[in-house]
Amino acid sequence: MQSEYMYELLAKVKDGDQQAFQAMYDATYQDVYRTVSFLVDHQQDREDIMNEIYMQMWTSLASYDMNRPFHFWLHGLVIRQVQRFRVKGWRRFRIFERIRIFSREEHHWDHPTVVTEGTNQEISQALQKLTDKQRTVTILRFFHDYTLEEIAVLLDIPLGTVKSRYHAGLQALRKHVGNLPPERMEQLHDYGTQNP
Repeated sequence: MQSEYMYELLAKVKDGDQQAFQAMYDATYQDVYRTVSFLVDHQQDREDIMNEIYMQMWTSLASYDMNRPFHFWLHGLVIRQVQRFRVKGWRRFRIFERIRIFSREEHHWDHPTVVTEGTNQEISQALQKLTDKQRTVTILRFFHDYTLEEIAVLLDIPLGTVKSRYHAGLQALRKHVGNLPPERMEQLHDYGTQNP
């Protein structure tokens, strides 16, 4: 799945090339945004997390091991940032609720085509009904094609826990979606298929 283009970008970014980082951002944004959108409900929260992900990516790439699969490293970064956000979420929830009470207008800056592109709308809605833990495992399995073992490593939880979340999530999805395919809902994303 790794392309020569992505490896070239990684090498340039490690040397501090900001244009290469912009190209990497462009190559990964839709996949990262869609993953975050499935895991986080509110648009403003998504934008905050996206900023944190790419700030963390910029600071962490200097120590990135080029022998590791980039997509696995990136998805680990995404999941960690979402989890950090959830830990701090109760504080933010209070603030956003106060703002919502005082503000009658809500702005919808959502990017629905990025989130649902290539995804059945019924499945997208059903995914939102899963618990955060079930949704995380399901997104990593279906949309990023990770094995259950890889998900256990990525989330740093036991394989049995991953399996139980995965199967509970599938059962919940099947209740909400009539003809759910037995395995993958979508093909794996291919980073770096764009040419510079």
